[in-house]
Amino acid sequence: MSETPTPHADHRDLREVPDLADMVFDEAFWDGRYRSAPTIWSGRPNPTLVAEAADLSPGTALDVGCGEGADVAWLAERGWTATGVDVSQVALDRAAAHARGAGLAARTTWLHLDATVEPPPGRYDLVSAHFVHLRPGMRDDLHRRLAAATAPGGTLLVVAHHPDDLAAGVPRPPIPELFFTADDVAGVLDPAEWTVITSEARTRPWTDGDGRDWTISDTVLRARRRA
Repeated sequence: MSETPTPHADHRDLREVPDLADMVFDEAFWDGRYRSAPTIWSGRPNPTLVAEAADLSPGTALDVGCGEGADVAWLAERGWTATGVDVSQVALDRAAAHARGAGLAARTTWLHLDATVEPPPGRYDLVSAHFVHLRPGMRDDLHRRLAAATAPGGTLLVVAHHPDDLAAGVPRPPIPELFFTADDVAGVLDPAEWTVITSEARTRPWTDGDGRDWTISDTVLRARRRA
């Protein structure tokens, strides 16, 4: 999904929910969130994807947690055959409509799948997941599935909100266990099979839904599976 919200939906929605720590971020939750507004995200690709995929030769790509499909569309525009996976059918229907309108239907596929319990089918030259925040056990299982879906010679890219954002007061859901570092992701990769290219907390400017400017930190893990 895109990290950048529209003015109508951002992390304020979650911060104001009673008993947030007990919430289950499942299909029903995300369908309800997407139905709450005509558009949840900005429609722009995530900037880390743009930066990290710029030097990759187009092939097959998988975006897990694709939301309204901006990253999938960006990849398809650049010659990738791109598949978006999401737990929300509402989001996928929206993404598919956007792709058709942009003339990208032939290069895009949309799969309704909960990647926390079911592995994505096939292997891909690029596997990407942006801002998919789960509790630790589920998170590690998901990252193992993403690694397994990466073809030999392919690239795994995982981007998330870094734990530093909470300490800095950035408007994020106040559940510390949902946040993780690049080292946490690298820890599930077999070093005999993977070369870690990027493992860092990367800062960038960000404007929230109220127009306030922040310097935020992203967890960025990019790794290449050995051929």
